[in-house]
Amino acid sequence: MKNGILTVISAGNDGPGRSTISNFSPWSLSVAASTIDRKFSTKVQLGNNKIYEGVSINTFDLKNKTYPMIYGGDAANTTSTSTISSRFCFPNSLDKNLVKGKIVLCDTILANGIGALLAGAAGTVARDQDSYIDYSSLFPLPASCFNLVDGRNIFEYVNSTSAPTATIFRSSEVNDSLAPYIISFSSRGPNPITPEIIKPDISAPGVHILAAWSSISPVSEIPGDNRFVTFNIISGTSMSCPHVSGAAAYVKSFHPTWSPAAIQSALMTTAAPMSSGINMEAEFAYGSGHLNPLKAANPGLVYDANETDYINFLCGQGYSTRLIQLLSKDNSTCPEDTNGTVSELNYPSFGLSTSPLKSFSRTFKRTVTNVGSPTAVYRANLSFPTGTLKIMVNPDVLSFTSVGQKLSFEVIVEATIMDKAMVSGALVWDDGEHKVRSPIVVFI
Repeated sequence: MKNGILTVISAGNDGPGRSTISNFSPWSLSVAASTIDRKFSTKVQLGNNKIYEGVSINTFDLKNKTYPMIYGGDAANTTSTSTISSRFCFPNSLDKNLVKGKIVLCDTILANGIGALLAGAAGTVARDQDSYIDYSSLFPLPASCFNLVDGRNIFEYVNSTSAPTATIFRSSEVNDSLAPYIISFSSRGPNPITPEIIKPDISAPGVHILAAWSSISPVSEIPGDNRFVTFNIISGTSMSCPHVSGAAAYVKSFHPTWSPAAIQSALMTTAAPMSSGINMEAEFAYGSGHLNPLKAANPGLVYDANETDYINFLCGQGYSTRLIQLLSKDNSTCPEDTNGTVSELNYPSFGLSTSPLKSFSRTFKRTVTNVGSPTAVYRANLSFPTGTLKIMVNPDVLSFTSVGQKLSFEVIVEATIMDKAMVSGALVWDDGEHKVRSPIVVFI
């Protein structure tokens, strides 16, 4: 950041629990993973002719041939494991003599098909009640994964006949009409160190992304998989992060003198709002919303910040001079005349952590820089669930007379949180051409 470089970082793949986000420094941009409208399904047909639709990315073609089917819990490698382990199909848990040439039913997807592959299985079907299967993974052999309900039906079939059989079809591409939404694995906020700096900052496509791939690595990354490609389909916040990095470079190509904070602000305040009805963790899942590179090149206003602002923020967080200098690599010290509170950091979002049933009043101080029309009048618009918060913006009109002009304002939030763990809305500065949107989140 000191050298004018914006660092874009993955939020992490440890969701959907609270405070699972891995990267959350305010001088960098944290990215969550959202879905695109493409997803993949893989059908399995059982010997009773019933077909169930699971998830995976399966390129193997069994040519409609059926194979004997066996439950992993009934095929334990008794020399090295137990039935409890074999039902999960972990490596070396299965008896090769019982599994070879068959489709094995497993009680988890966490084995990634490795145990079934090592035992010589023709394929694997996983049923899982603990892991989220809202996206498709790659396996080293024919595979499909099912939720609890369909998984139970398949399990009951295997146990209902003396000679169960099945076949696994190649995957099909289907449309996901609910996209974009935040995928389960994407790490969530709140920020575990400074809860009132909302993280992640933004979301971007990170599920089923066509990505360059090393031609010496198997498709599934698992030894024994003999498929080698130069492009693969990958999911993760490491896929969403490059989208935002590219968008940041795109914005910088129009505005080469902008600071990292200005570019970050442009990306965040122009992001498309996302639905808390689909994403229950709301801003703690998607931050300011879904990336919109075209709008980011012309944001109208930016919330700028520099090294001194972040130093003051750290001072207010109680960092000692020694710790600050470990970060800054210079002789930075805490000024005597600043509180450096979180609410004064010129961040493009507003967060407030409070206690239940406790009345509060918090004043946020912000400064915006005009990067749009030389003469522009912005009016503050607030959107919030009725009867939740009392919010005032002072002043609620900002009149600019030149590009580069800076104007300051305050946002005052008052309320008592009664029955909700989180209330969120937004402040939008609108001049008729630009809508500069910042989320406001109050949470327990």
